[in-house]
Amino acid sequence: MASTLIKNAIIVNEGKSFPGAVVIENDKIADILQDGAFDENIFDNIVDAKGNFLIPGVIDDHVHFRDPGLTYKADISTESRAAVAGGVTSYMDMPNTNPQTTTIEALENKFLVAQENSIANYSFYFGATNNNSNLLPSLDKRNICGIKLFMGSSTGNMLVDRRDALNKIFKNANMIIAAHCEEQSIISKNSAFYKKYFGEDVDIKYHPLIRSEEACYRSSSLAIELARETDAKLHILHLTTEKELSLLENRALEDKQITAEVCIAHLLYSDEDYKRLGSLVKCNPAIKSINDRNALRAAIATDLIDVIATDHAPHLLSEKEGGAFKATSGMPMIQFSLLAMMKLEKEGIISIEEIVKKMCHNPAKLYNIEKRGFIRKGYKADLVIVNSNSAHKIKQKDILSKCGWSPLNGETLSSKVEKTFVNGNLVYSNNTIIEGSLGEHLTFAR
Repeated sequence: MASTLIKNAIIVNEGKSFPGAVVIENDKIADILQDGAFDENIFDNIVDAKGNFLIPGVIDDHVHFRDPGLTYKADISTESRAAVAGGVTSYMDMPNTNPQTTTIEALENKFLVAQENSIANYSFYFGATNNNSNLLPSLDKRNICGIKLFMGSSTGNMLVDRRDALNKIFKNANMIIAAHCEEQSIISKNSAFYKKYFGEDVDIKYHPLIRSEEACYRSSSLAIELARETDAKLHILHLTTEKELSLLENRALEDKQITAEVCIAHLLYSDEDYKRLGSLVKCNPAIKSINDRNALRAAIATDLIDVIATDHAPHLLSEKEGGAFKATSGMPMIQFSLLAMMKLEKEGIISIEEIVKKMCHNPAKLYNIEKRGFIRKGYKADLVIVNSNSAHKIKQKDILSKCGWSPLNGETLSSKVEKTFVNGNLVYSNNTIIEGSLGEHLTFAR
């Protein structure tokens, strides 16, 4: 049985930070020790954390790895490697690929691709449509993270806009419904208004007015109404407005039927950043006002917001050209998500313990992921060593996402991921991906 000792660490876990060491045997955490309370000679491998943080691997519940069908800009192989370089050891991928993951066959095919190519652990959402609610009861709930529901614009037939179809989805899901909430009728009305005055390519600064606060609030309110009517478990994705926070409850995750996620971009940026970054930070729902951003930042320090994720959505730079209508929406964020949050920690906006809670513990608890998300004996050894005092500028050559860019390119971050372990295997160290092992299919206790 191969054993590894990670020593001289500051372990951040379950609301506490303390000096200690962790023992890995094969793919699991075998012990958590106080520094010095062990004989180093009995271990096969010794890793010196050098006083840096040791945290559970980040679990990103919201990514778009573009595989299959859109692999010219991203794929499971490239993006899972960008993930582990950023300390993300598990991810849950969205269904708006080509073909869309709206059939059992398409879902099974994605698992086969990940099994052969993903260096991180993985699961996939099943996509709801106006016409496939009859398939939901047959899904394997132990092996699928949840149902993705687009209650706003989407590609193909994935916009669910019929009340009867929504009712069936909420009644038949019997697992987490992860919802993109924007009211399409409001967006369409706003789009027509701005096109009337400014033509087909409206300036990017109007994007948050087109995909407005009211569009988000109206749709989130409807999703919550449906969840309460049907007793469904609802997770509202990428919350963007202060107004929507009024719909949420500030209490422990385990006591909630309705939970909410905020994404890195909406914590970093406001509508003022469109002047500097233009369409590079165009995403749906849109980045909104500085008041909204600040309200979201305040909410992550409480139990109003449950999960911090990325909505990692790579596009080619050529696809990001244009304004509010022509440029594609989405940006690659997974490689720098943890480090971006560590920068906010340095600014006093969030503590390291709260980062671990919202990026590691809570995704595991919310989705009932088996044996991950915590540093506990018997849990899978998904672990990350983070140096919180290693200021460095992001360079183009360091970006591992296939699309080759990041809105953070050129920014100086305060921290650095030193090493990442997935299932006990060292997969990233000293700026290098270590090949030779692959991630595992996440499983869920339901």
